Amino acid sequence: MRITAIAGGVGGARFVRGLLAHLHSSPDADRRSTEVTVIGNTGDDITLFGLRVCPDLDTVMYTLGGGIDDAQGWGREGETHTVQGELAAYGAQPQWFGLGDRDFATHIARSQLLGLGMPLSQVTEVLCARWGLPEQGVRLLPMTDQSVETHVVIEDDEGRRAIHFQEWWVRHQAAIAAQQIVAVGMERAVAGPGVLEAIRDADVVLLPPSNPVVSIGIVLGVPGVRDAVRGTRAPVVGVSPLIGGRPVRGHADACLAAIGVDTTALAVAGLYEDFLDGWLVDTADAEAAWPARLAVRSRPLLMSDVDAAAAIAGAALDLAVELQGDRASA
Repeated sequence: MRITAIAGGVGGARFVRGLLAHLHSSPDADRRSTEVTVIGNTGDDITLFGLRVCPDLDTVMYTLGGGIDDAQGWGREGETHTVQGELAAYGAQPQWFGLGDRDFATHIARSQLLGLGMPLSQVTEVLCARWGLPEQGVRLLPMTDQSVETHVVIEDDEGRRAIHFQEWWVRHQAAIAAQQIVAVGMERAVAGPGVLEAIRDADVVLLPPSNPVVSIGIVLGVPGVRDAVRGTRAPVVGVSPLIGGRPVRGHADACLAAIGVDTTALAVAGLYEDFLDGWLVDTADAEAAWPARLAVRSRPLLMSDVDAAAAIAGAALDLAVELQGDRASA
């Protein structure tokens, strides 16, 4: 089976880790029998202290490689912050984005390889080898090799202006209302190597419970990607990022408000209505006026640990297989 997941952030990384746990749970499971491709959001990318930082790619890489700080969901386990402290002593900015010493090594290695002319897709392949993703049957593909950065238009004491998404998300905790969310550079972007093929040739396409606006939405904005999802023969099954109409973590509600969409599982499904076949929602959100064409299943969606995430991923995969069977018998 070839499974392609469009993922971003902590929710996406934990879902994919659960998916692998589900796939490998059988004593006689053959990891070579299933290919998992993760198309990662790079709209969160930012240059800090002269280094290229790819938060969503790194979160997936660290989570699947066993190096993540599970308590916070991002960054490295057992991290120290000596380098950032020294930078602060020099007055180097910004200090609102915390980079740990082990994390710095990733960004230094990435920036060196990019500086040598290697595209981000190849750089990511090199970094993933250090974390053992190929041995798990996983490919992590950046959505594009071109620079795309998500910016947020806000209005505050300094007037109406655009700031990097990370400043809005991390520094301001999305407390300033977003007037607009813009993917800067998207008009020049081209889908990364293997991205369109991974969608078109998949047996199953999964949308993990990632932010629908600034994670999955940004990936779908890359020219050709949404068309590929719309045209794939594989069933497309999504997992709602909301529980009881609220995000479990992060500020998805603020992002949805910025594009005029209600914070409900029904409204989020509407963002994918041109291609979504199946939708997994929390039991708290099951009672809604779901469109007849959409296969909706409900179950608890809190990814409290790896086992819970594995059960959720398994339910999403079961729904996809069910939809495959329906198509075959139609």
